[in-house]
Formats: sequence, structure tokens, C-alpha cells
Amino acid sequence: MGLRLLACLFHLPTAVIYGSLSLFVSILHNVFLLYYVDTFVSVYKIDKLSFWIGETVFLIWNSLNDPLFGWLSDRVFLSTQQAGAEISSPEVVLKRLRALSHNGPLFAISFLAFWVAWAHPGLQFLLCLCMYDSFLTMVDLHHNALLADLAVSAKDRTSLNFYCSLFSAIGSLSVFMSYAVWNKEDFFSFRIFCVLLALCSIVGFTLSTQLLRQRFQADGKARWDQESTLKELYIEKHSVPQEKRITLAEYLQQLSRHRNFLWFVCMNLIQVFHCHFNSNFFPLFLEHLLSDQISVSTGSFLLGVSYIAPHLNNLYFLSLCRRCGVYAVVRGLFFLKLALSVVMLLAGPDQVYLLCIFIASNRVFTEGTCKLLNLVVTDLVDEDLVLNRRKQAASALLFGMVALVTKPGQTFAPLIGTWLLCAYTGYDIFQRNPLNNVVSAQPKLESAAALEPTLRQGCFYLLVFVPITCALLQLLSWSQFSLHGKRLQMVKAQRQSLTQGQAPDIKTI
Repeated sequence: MGLRLLACLFHLPTAVIYGSLSLFVSILHNVFLLYYVDTFVSVYKIDKLSFWIGETVFLIWNSLNDPLFGWLSDRVFLSTQQAGAEISSPEVVLKRLRALSHNGPLFAISFLAFWVAWAHPGLQFLLCLCMYDSFLTMVDLHHNALLADLAVSAKDRTSLNFYCSLFSAIGSLSVFMSYAVWNKEDFFSFRIFCVLLALCSIVGFTLSTQLLRQRFQADGKARWDQESTLKELYIEKHSVPQEKRITLAEYLQQLSRHRNFLWFVCMNLIQVFHCHFNSNFFPLFLEHLLSDQISVSTGSFLLGVSYIAPHLNNLYFLSLCRRCGVYAVVRGLFFLKLALSVVMLLAGPDQVYLLCIFIASNRVFTEGTCKLLNLVVTDLVDEDLVLNRRKQAASALLFGMVALVTKPGQTFAPLIGTWLLCAYTGYDIFQRNPLNNVVSAQPKLESAAALEPTLRQGCFYLLVFVPITCALLQLLSWSQFSLHGKRLQMVKAQRQSLTQGQAPDIKTI
């Protein structure tokens, strides 16, 4: 039975094994996003100054570690390889799989550090965020880079992304299960639950990366044998020009001339901000806009659906991408976000069912857009390779440079959101005062009761005006992005020809 199971695993398609890596990330990361702020604010009682210091340091590190790790990983790919010293595609894939096999288990271990108080809340908050994000960055960079390294055609990449979305949807079930064990007063059950999730992730990363490594080691060996046979047929080395290694400054200069890259990161910065704004303030919107109107079970259902539906919805979006292209689908989602927000603004906060649908759909479509943007980055990897005539695509480095500009949106989301809420309503989430009883069963004090309508109105305006503003800015920047249609087809054709051109020149016999 065990041997049969191993045989079935070994014969799984590469796309399925690649997609399964998303499962072992999402089962942990969704729980992290939902509970880490609440844990430190409500359980560990972190003070406001420590929270802001931690988020500020995290903002800096979160932005810098992506290009830093990408540069360390892919700097060798920036220069055209010396004659006879090329790096083959199987070798690049194996390099990324080795990184995933090491950093995946470390990522799971760093996840556990949040749920046990082992230092001063402010210090633990800072260290846990930076350590967790470091390993998450390494995993994300190499996983996303594999999307560009394993396939070139849009059809193959959407197939890989399809399985990523499918497994991410399955991983989002951890949000439903976490709701059953989450208790601020008794943290033991939640800690056991997190340990079990981490163990599943460690085993999954180890098994999946090992299966993929075995597969590409065989491909790499066949490639090596072929190159050894052809080595005597190379044209003399002096006929191939030697090319210098590109420095970081030169690479940044190349990126500064990459027009589509610049417009994309402008749009994606806003998208990352909106995604994390929805994640951070989703519980707050439920509490102050709907807590008196819906049951606890309905609230938990909306919460779970908001994490699972984006991945399931993305399966449909990917089928649209095959027919219409990623550019058109993303643009349509921006128009949809704008239209839904305007309708909700005109309807007002008293339309309970419409408000439920909007809160859930706003997160679903926003997260769905984020899932599609990796396909755009892989197209930018192709364009970067063609524009600069590289012999090997520096995919992890380009993903890292995208993150350098867009990752600050993760930190800006809670900071700007809490500032806007406090400026408009006077409500401060860090103040432990009678306002905490606004939605509790205890009698409300007069100050809390007086502030509640203003707080509800402030939450509603925050809910609708943030997506309206984001959608307008994104439509403006996305209209300047030209890597679609005939230009995209031309870039992919040129990458195919450049890749095929890496084969050694053979003397006429």
C-alpha cells in the first residue's frame, strides 16, 4: 500500500506538485494574517509605541529583503554566460528547489514563534515579524520564480497557476478550523492547532521538493550527457565574445528604463495596499457594521468565504485569461471594484444584505486580482530577458524588485487605516477603555454609546472610499501598461528563440 502510494506520488504531473507548495504556505499564512495583530494587541497587550516601531522596522525590512534575497539568488544570471559555461534550465530549477526544501520548514518553524510569549511584547513583535517575513520571502521568491522557469507559454503558466489557486483554496480551510479553536482567554487549543499546521507544512515542503528534485535531476543528467557528447563540436572559444558580469547599479539602471515594469509596480503597490487593508480591517467592519444585524455563525461564514472564494474564483479568472488575456481580465476587475463601491456608497450602510455581499465580494475580487498578477510578472521576466538579451531569466530577482516597491503597501494598510479611522471618529484600537464594550453584552457607557454611530459611519466610509480611490488610481496606471496583445506575443516568440539559441553552435561536418 505504501509503495503504491509512493508510486502514485512520483507519477503526479509537475504542475500538481508545483501547485501543492501553495497549500503548505497558505495553511499557515492565512492564520497568520487573521490573528497576529489581534494576538499582540489583545492577548500580549503590546503598547501603541512598540506596535508602531515594530511595523516601521518591518516596513523597511519587508521592502529590502525581497531584492536582497533575489540578488543573492540570481546575480549569476544577469551576465551572459561564458562560452561553454551555460547554466541549463534544469540546473536553475534544481537551485530553486534546494532553496525551497531548506526555507520551507524554517518558514513553518518561524510561524510558531508568534503564538507563545517568550519575550517583551514589543521585542517579540519585531523579531517574529522580521524572521517570519524573511523565510516567507525566500519561499515566495523561489516558488514564483519557478512559474517563469518551468514554462514560457501563457497556456502552461495559467495551468501552473490553476493548481496554485486550487491548493491555496484548500489551504484556506485552515481559517474555518482556526475559528473553532480561537479563544483569547484560553490559548492552549489554538497553540496545538498551530503546531499541527506547522508539522503538515514541514512534511509537505520536504516531500514535494524531493519529488520535483528527483524529476529534474534526471532531466539535468540527460542534458549533461548530451552536452558532454557535443563538447568536441563547439566552435573555438575565441569566436564567441566574452561578456562582463552586470553589477547591481547597472541592473537598476536597466530596470529604470523598463517602462512596463515601472507602470506595473505603481499599480501593484496600490493592489497590495488594498489586499492587506481588507485583511486587516475585515473583522472590524464585521464588528461595527454588521454585529447587531447578523448572527455569529453568519459572521464566521463570511470570514471563511472571504479567504476561500478568491482562490476558487481565480480558477474561473484563469479560464478567462486563456481566452481574453490577463491584461483585459485585470482591467475588468478594476472596473468591477469601482462599480460595486459606487453602488454601495449610494445604497448606504443600512442595506444589511447588500453590505454583507459587498464586504465579502470586495475582498474576494481584490484577492483574486492579486493572484493573477504573478502571471504579469512572469511576462515582465520575459520582456526583461529579451530587452537586455540575457542568456538566463533572472526571475527571482525581478520578483524581488517588484516586491521592493510594492511590499510597503502591507505596512501602509494598517497604519493608514487606523490613522483615518482615528482622525474621522476618534476611535483608537490601542485604547483599552469602555469603548471595547460597544459590541459586548455588558451595558454601554454613555461615551461609548455616543461614539458608536460615528464609528459605524466612519467604518462605512472607510469601506467604500478606499476601494473607489484604489480603483481610479489603478485604472490610470494600468492604461499605460503595454505588455499585452501583439507586443506580448512578440516578446514570447523572441524569448523562445533566445532560449533555443543557447544550444552550442556545431561545426558543419
